[in-house]
Amino acid sequence: MTGTTLFAPPPLTAAWRHLDARTGFEVAYFHPLPGGHRVEGCTTAVEDGHTWIVEYRIDLTPAWATRTAHVTCRTSTGTRHTILESDGEGRWRVNGEHAPHLDGCLDVDLESSAMTNTFPVHRLTLPVGAEVQAPAAYVRALDLTVERLEQQYVRTADPGRRYDYFSPAFGFACRLTYDESGLVLDYPGIAVRAI
Repeated sequence: MTGTTLFAPPPLTAAWRHLDARTGFEVAYFHPLPGGHRVEGCTTAVEDGHTWIVEYRIDLTPAWATRTAHVTCRTSTGTRHTILESDGEGRWRVNGEHAPHLDGCLDVDLESSAMTNTFPVHRLTLPVGAEVQAPAAYVRALDLTVERLEQQYVRTADPGRRYDYFSPAFGFACRLTYDESGLVLDYPGIAVRAI
């Protein structure tokens, strides 16, 4: 189900403090593009004794489906780069190679980012009580491997723009709270908005 957005345009910048699962900080910048949006950001973190930096540049359609994602990770063992490209209809290439395991995904979801949970809710217009499956191309933080991640969003109530989120692969469920621009304010166990 897609349609007119429930959200205002994003601010110029937003930031999140990561907690519990990792210690770190994420900053993102939002740019309007002719025919879409661009988000550029960076997360620095310590997780399970590992330090890492993940930088990203994600281009989106006007409906917030992912077109491309350029992701770079730096760790103590070196630097890695991954490029994801989508036709906007659920077919993907990863580093130039067709990735059929991602067929049907419209969003990229970075393990390193709280911001990327913005894309499905911004892209979909869900009435209160509605639920949707929103599988994503999931990019791991440390090695940038790309997996398919099944996800479900259920819009719970207004005001407050809250969604129940489920990720069966991780046995994870929480209630996500978004601001008027559709950016995550509270991602329990993962991150909270700093600005």
